[in-house]
Amino acid sequence: MWPFSKSKAQQIKQVSLSLRARFDAAATTPDNARHWANADGLSADAAANAAVRRTLRNRARYEVANNSYARGIVLTLANDVTGTGPRLQMLTDSAEVNNTIEREFAAWARAVDLSGKLRTMRQARAQDGEAFAVLFSNDSLDSPIKLDLTLIEAEQVASPALASAKAGTPGANAVDGIVFDAFGNPKEYHVLKAHPGGGGNSGGSLDYDTVPAAGMIHWFRADRPGQRRGVPEITPALPLFAQLRRYTLAVLAAAETAADFAAVLFTDAPANGEAQALEPMDVVELEKRMATVLPDGWRLGQIEAQQPTTSYAEFKREILNEIARCLNMPYNIAACNSSGYNYASGRLDHQTYFKSIRVEQTHCETVVLDHVLSAWMAEAVKVFSIDLHGQSGPSSAKATEGTDAPHQWFWDGHEHVDPAKEANAQATRLASSTTTLAAEFARQGKDWETELRQRAKEVSLMKELGLSAAQADPQAPAAPEKDETDREEEEDRAAA
Repeated sequence: MWPFSKSKAQQIKQVSLSLRARFDAAATTPDNARHWANADGLSADAAANAAVRRTLRNRARYEVANNSYARGIVLTLANDVTGTGPRLQMLTDSAEVNNTIEREFAAWARAVDLSGKLRTMRQARAQDGEAFAVLFSNDSLDSPIKLDLTLIEAEQVASPALASAKAGTPGANAVDGIVFDAFGNPKEYHVLKAHPGGGGNSGGSLDYDTVPAAGMIHWFRADRPGQRRGVPEITPALPLFAQLRRYTLAVLAAAETAADFAAVLFTDAPANGEAQALEPMDVVELEKRMATVLPDGWRLGQIEAQQPTTSYAEFKREILNEIARCLNMPYNIAACNSSGYNYASGRLDHQTYFKSIRVEQTHCETVVLDHVLSAWMAEAVKVFSIDLHGQSGPSSAKATEGTDAPHQWFWDGHEHVDPAKEANAQATRLASSTTTLAAEFARQGKDWETELRQRAKEVSLMKELGLSAAQADPQAPAAPEKDETDREEEEDRAAA
């Protein structure tokens, strides 16, 4: 039963149907029409089509090549992500197998310059939007494992012949050089035999090689569901880089204009007044260390470059901060300048940045390193007679299965700004059993088993040589005197 009459319920329903939710951002007004003029409903692949990506790549490469800040930001990001290169730790039940694989993989990685290629790939991701590496067999490689990888630029992965493919044809599931199966998995890549911008491809050859998905590494960041090609990561900052260059040139032009005029004669007298008549825009040569007399009614002045130089430093700081934000990089790292930071602020910004770096490294492990390791293991189990379920050696049965053996990767650790504080915190965590040696060494990018074995060798040799190893439990370190950074931290906490 309705608690009120049926006619009353119908009135309420009619009123409720007339109500509509409203979002201010969805309203188009004369004030915001131009701002939202370029907003569209294109799909991820349509928005980042080949022509758009080509334009963005060319402009990003131009800025990185000619803008010192752009170059430094991209290099810093690549160096912080890759460091000196990843290190492999196998986690199988056989210590002998683990040692063999780790030793041989490290030797192979040096032979192919894996860390250098990873660094180049990370730079390409920032300025090109994506990085490609083709796995192949290199008989000239100075390693028992002949697996190698060659890097190719993004524009070489293309299949112009499929650009006009219609639905239902073999090219319908292709996106600019990548052919997908019905489930969206890459099946093959089309790699142009010559770079479109190379001197050897003046005729615009469209010939390409087909590379199976297992032989290609494609590293990019998908910002939208369904996105299958990458756009430069510094795309949002490209207009800002241009503004920074224009502003710098404007400041320089203002300073040069002011310097071009050593002195200017001016008068407050009206036209045809009492001031002595002079030829307008006349130029007078000045001599050093001389005294002179000015014409009657005239005074000497100079042009000062007061604008825009007065706000130059502040503008540069703000725009660099905005530029680096799209890469999750704090200003003091992007500018290599921490003069405006106190200790606590610097640490807080670094924590956010290093967390982003760890995310990047994990993505690299999943997309690049595990792919490389799987291909390397397929060959290594045969070359080194490795049995992933037993021992290694000439007498062991060769095994081709198990290339997904348990493992983990180590990267370079990030140095703490205050090593003494970090050492005390580490000792406290170990003493309270809230951490492990494996976790603490992993923070430094080290393998705890390798470090402990090395430490055991050092202690044994010290005993053999009769040196004091100070084996007694170390006393708790005395509380250090508060320095400037401690006082800054306390002041920041008090202010908060």
